[in-house]
Amino acid sequence: MLETVADIVGIVGGLSLLAGVIFAVVQIRQLYEQRRDSAAIELMRAFQAPRFVEAFYKLGKVPAGLPARDLRAMGKEYEEAALTMVNIYETVGLLVFRRTVSFEAVRQVCGGILASSWTQLETWVGDVRVEEESKRFGEWFQWLVERVREQEAAAPSEPAQERYRTWRPRD
Repeated sequence: MLETVADIVGIVGGLSLLAGVIFAVVQIRQLYEQRRDSAAIELMRAFQAPRFVEAFYKLGKVPAGLPARDLRAMGKEYEEAALTMVNIYETVGLLVFRRTVSFEAVRQVCGGILASSWTQLETWVGDVRVEEESKRFGEWFQWLVERVREQEAAAPSEPAQERYRTWRPRD
């Protein structure tokens, strides 16, 4: 009888331990999902921030492939706008690389403007790299653009209005 009770206690203890491990795994997954959701929200805020919008608008007036000297000749605010764009995209690229923000979220939120921003700034970034004698300037921006372009070439994405045409709310 005592052995049976000991066996039952051992089984209950083992099941309790297993339940605790499963609970911990579920909690860790939920925490990870919350972190990624928070990072995605912050990403969207960055692209809606007045500083980014102003920089994007200002650089929209600049011809693609403009050398650094010509961009500087347009005024200090244009190079500041370029630096703003590069700094934001550098951060986003690093966050994607570290898997803090999902690549697909970045691709959906800013894939188009990312590519057009790189087209606008690629020559300027190259000139700054030469001036600064650093290949690392704009490195994560370039890395992110290349990954987005590779993904688009391998599996072009449809616009949301077409891809999710049949989506309905859960209400």
